[in-house]
Amino acid sequence: MFQDLHVNPETSCKSCLNMTPQSDALPIEVFQVLDLPLSIHEASLTKNERGQFLQLSFSNSSDLKILGLRYSLVSVAAQGGVQIRVNRTEGFSLPAYGMKTLTFKTAIKLGLKDGERLLMMIEQVISRESIWEVVKAKDAIEAYARGDFSVVPSVMRVTNQVDSPPVGRGPIYFRKN
Repeated sequence: MFQDLHVNPETSCKSCLNMTPQSDALPIEVFQVLDLPLSIHEASLTKNERGQFLQLSFSNSSDLKILGLRYSLVSVAAQGGVQIRVNRTEGFSLPAYGMKTLTFKTAIKLGLKDGERLLMMIEQVISRESIWEVVKAKDAIEAYARGDFSVVPSVMRVTNQVDSPPVGRGPIYFRKN
């Protein structure tokens, strides 16, 4: 069936033959929490002269504007050891049902050893009206990093009482007589 399949270097794509990495970005594995309204499609650490920065490509599956997130970044050793490296909150603006690729401005300092891989999980998503919080996020990411996929994180959604607009009537105007 595949006997007639061959590649002619003279007619094939030259860029396909010279497969070189396009950037020095370090890929990050993502542990998706399906009950959150924010999904990460691609995550990596990009490097420049100021340090390493987290770059995310994500989408919003809710009808609410997302204002920020809290995430954890862990390193997983080749022997299976898990170490939390970063737990940080970042702010941004993502419209309802929108997609965005964003590089956060806070530098991350990591000293990874050979054979270590990075794993990321969103712990909290913030909108003006709601906050989605992953319950026992540390336990879930550590179990996932060790290869135990039976631990499914649950998400608790609460009303955001800090960022939400005041509920009630509009301004009250008094008439002068």
